[in-house]
Amino acid sequence: MTADGQPIEVVHNAAAGRFEARVNGLLCVAVYRLADGVMRMTHTEVPPLLEGRGIASRLVAAAVDYARANGLAIVPACSYVRAWMRRHPHAQDVLADDDRP
Repeated sequence: MTADGQPIEVVHNAAAGRFEARVNGLLCVAVYRLADGVMRMTHTEVPPLLEGRGIASRLVAAAVDYARANGLAIVPACSYVRAWMRRHPHAQDVLADDDRP
């Protein structure tokens, strides 16, 4: 749920290489490239009208859950994902070796 109580449904769109959520009809995404068992998280985007509601966090959390469930490592190439990973030590087990603190 967002801070204002709206549910957030995150969908993994593997064909597009991203995790998506539509909130108030607007598309929010966390984009990745997958190669050799590594998800390189390259971009998160939440429309300005929706910022501050925890949507990007939910998208990254879904990516982490997916990576963990599928034995993938994450490279946080996106600054938001890098900061999120620092704030969530429980998720650092999925970081690629070179990106672990």
